[in-house]
Amino acid sequence: MLTTACDNVERIETSDDTTGLSTTTTALGTTTSVDPDPDFEGLLLDSDGCEYGGLIDRISALNRHTVEFALCEPDPGFLAKIAFGAFGIYPRDHLEATGGAPLRDSIGTGPYVLLDWVDGDSVHFERFDDYYGTMAPSKSAILKWTPELSNKISELQTGEADGFVLDGTEELGEIETDPNIVVLNSIEPNISYLGFTNTIPPFDDVSVRRAISIGIDRARIVNDFYPSGSQVASHFTPCSIEYGCTGESWYEFDLETAQNLLAQTEFANGFETVIYFAARESAYLPSPEEIATGIQIQLAENLGISARIEVLAPEQFDEAVSLGGLEGMHLLGWSGDYPHISNFLDTHFAETGRQFGEPHPEISGPLSEASQLTDEADASPIYAQANNAIRELAPMVPIARSATWIAAAADIQGAYAPLWGSIMFNLWDNGADTLVFIQDNEPNSLYCADETDSESIRACAQVVEALYSYTPEGEVQPQLAEECVPNEDLSVWTCSLRQGVLFHDGSTFDAN
Repeated sequence: MLTTACDNVERIETSDDTTGLSTTTTALGTTTSVDPDPDFEGLLLDSDGCEYGGLIDRISALNRHTVEFALCEPDPGFLAKIAFGAFGIYPRDHLEATGGAPLRDSIGTGPYVLLDWVDGDSVHFERFDDYYGTMAPSKSAILKWTPELSNKISELQTGEADGFVLDGTEELGEIETDPNIVVLNSIEPNISYLGFTNTIPPFDDVSVRRAISIGIDRARIVNDFYPSGSQVASHFTPCSIEYGCTGESWYEFDLETAQNLLAQTEFANGFETVIYFAARESAYLPSPEEIATGIQIQLAENLGISARIEVLAPEQFDEAVSLGGLEGMHLLGWSGDYPHISNFLDTHFAETGRQFGEPHPEISGPLSEASQLTDEADASPIYAQANNAIRELAPMVPIARSATWIAAAADIQGAYAPLWGSIMFNLWDNGADTLVFIQDNEPNSLYCADETDSESIRACAQVVEALYSYTPEGEVQPQLAEECVPNEDLSVWTCSLRQGVLFHDGSTFDAN
């Protein structure tokens, strides 16, 4: 229960008989209290003191339509986080029946019901006619996959598909000149970067790291190897995220300054090293081998650094990077999960991270301080301090924000390329009984609490919903929750749930 500690101030109380919530407005602000439901046996999950190392201390069902999240520490980004598709809500009985992981038979509250999964070909969905939200115009939807651009274009031109994802650096000319196709551009909230391990020579020398940061022409890399519309990164975090671009911008390419910096170290004549990357393509690294080769050439020409390229299996690469165990540079990136700066900075530079070797307290300290601030005026200069420390210490070189493209048939109503989250098929209207969308790869599963790739999350999003979601413009909005209200220091959030919502199996969505 959330209450104020002062009883000698004026109170204005309102109540909602349907939810059991009441709000109290005082000189200290607005707080929420909850009327218990004696007929409701509420769910309680307790971490017993946060010793497990996570962020949530306790989850309590206060009554049938109210859930309380008690956090291990204040979290200004709570709403942005719970809108991420990995936090979708499943019916309790179904989770128990599937051993906690409904990989191929997900049940949710979303606009479409999972109908069938044809291995290697497509996932089929059927409209959920009892959906509480925007009803899907099409009775069914099909999600297909192929990496071949020519196949995607052909199916769109013949009317066999309504839209597709275009990743990579393919020529857009044929698509853009076709009057029957609309191309929607989106600068994804992502970053690609060249990382260093500061515990391994010569990258334990900040002057070496800074020389490389200044001695690579990042604009040339972006122009040569990234999709049209991509941008050179000015900061690690995208500027579309609050505080992301506070502080100074990254270094401009300056060959003379870079060479002078390196000349002041014991590596004035260069050195030998390795550029590692994983054997996979992604939105932030559409052509990793070509990008690595471009960097390799510049390092040799500009700084006399001889860098061998080594490709690792994704699992091997990810494990080595997480432990800070690569004796060289690593080419990697990140696509944002939710629109809060902590998703970029804390994930990579917090005190517990080892990706770049030993964490820098000049970076992790301000991040820890900022993560608990509730006042925007206070948080902004602290995040500027963290961004400036990243620039000064150069644990990595931010390279690009890679553009992604969505192609849609010109007669589709409501077609959009989302900044956050996934395309929701119930918002696209092709005027037909079936909507067909094509992506590059097959989903791994439809249990997105355990997935990170966009192909899996796009499929999940049609079926499973979270307490909050993202608008087509990328704003956070209530979804299965009507509202989540924090206490004064943002350490406890009380969520009133949407009523009258059904799961696809006919069971009722409630606090349990």
